[in-house]
Amino acid sequence: MSTKVLIVDDHPTFRSTARLLLESEGFDVVGEAPDGMSAIVAAGELHPDLVLLDVNLPDLDGFDVAARITSVLGAPAVVLTSSRDSSDFGPLVHRSGARGFIPKGELSGAALAELIR
Repeated sequence: MSTKVLIVDDHPTFRSTARLLLESEGFDVVGEAPDGMSAIVAAGELHPDLVLLDVNLPDLDGFDVAARITSVLGAPAVVLTSSRDSSDFGPLVHRSGARGFIPKGELSGAALAELIR
């Protein structure tokens, strides 16, 4: 059974690229969202196993979205991503409830699988 993924990013090009990459590595991308509020709704409706979540969104920051999504019983795993380095965010990744962080340039199925085991 493949891992169901929701991709959240305000850039359509990144969502499309991430979808192609993850689907080619055996993940099942069940949805995409362009902002934090639609991500929260989509996570509740689509029941993904994993939410790949951009830190910088137009309405809410990814840390807040991660905290809201992971606070629900049976919540999906959340992995944060950004074009910035994880050291720019200090302890915010851990405090958000996310499983970890992957820079956008290092996104791969193997990197995600390592964080959600």
